[in-house]
Amino acid sequence: MNVTTAFLLGLIQGLTEFLPVSSSGHLELAKIIFDTDSLAKESLLFTLILHGATALSTLVVFRKDIRSLFIDLFKFTKNESFYFACYIVFSMIPATLVGLFLEDLITSLFFKNNALVGAMLLLTGGLLFLADRAKATTKNINSKSAILIGIMQAVAILPGISRSGATIATAVLLGVDKEKAARFSFLMVIPLIFGSMAKSILDADSVVLQENTTTLIVGFVSAFFVGVIACKWMIDIVKKAQLRYFSWYCFAVGIIAIFIL
Repeated sequence: MNVTTAFLLGLIQGLTEFLPVSSSGHLELAKIIFDTDSLAKESLLFTLILHGATALSTLVVFRKDIRSLFIDLFKFTKNESFYFACYIVFSMIPATLVGLFLEDLITSLFFKNNALVGAMLLLTGGLLFLADRAKATTKNINSKSAILIGIMQAVAILPGISRSGATIATAVLLGVDKEKAARFSFLMVIPLIFGSMAKSILDADSVVLQENTTTLIVGFVSAFFVGVIACKWMIDIVKKAQLRYFSWYCFAVGIIAIFIL
């Protein structure tokens, strides 16, 4: 993998991790186009680096929220922030179970399978279209909605299903305030990203560490800075009810993936 490819993949990851168009789906399609899986173990490490970069960008954007959630959770202060943190924990359960027991099967099914990825992008587009038409409310997250959103996060392990798109759309369709839905969606994934990275590192052997350092740095920096911008942009997009534009994009890319790639 050369530096230009690393930069482009970092750019794709930074944008699509937060924008509701499926980062995993785009990375799978990008790997088909760039043929970056010729060395699968190197690709694994590079993917981990990109996910780490976008997780770090989330920590930067929501650093004040995260600090408040930790303080209230460990002090057991039963206020809105405390319950919000508890709901994040609840929402992690479905995705954790799927990640532990089904991730390898899912990866094998979708590996360079552009038709399946395209079909999932069409499904993402449908979810976004429905969410964009939902009426604005001021409802808060509760335990029931947290579990349902968590189930959608587990479903979004499928490449082509946008994690942010699926979770935000589900929350909005359940009547949750749009800004709170976006905030919950981005915060709930942070522990899972780091947990997934730890699992992948433990499962991998030492050959993974042979990836070119320059490409790792370029990919990380690209994904991090673009991720910060995309995260802030996405919150504004959800508040302004502009998800329909991304639904059209997902429809277009899904059709291209199925019939052209």
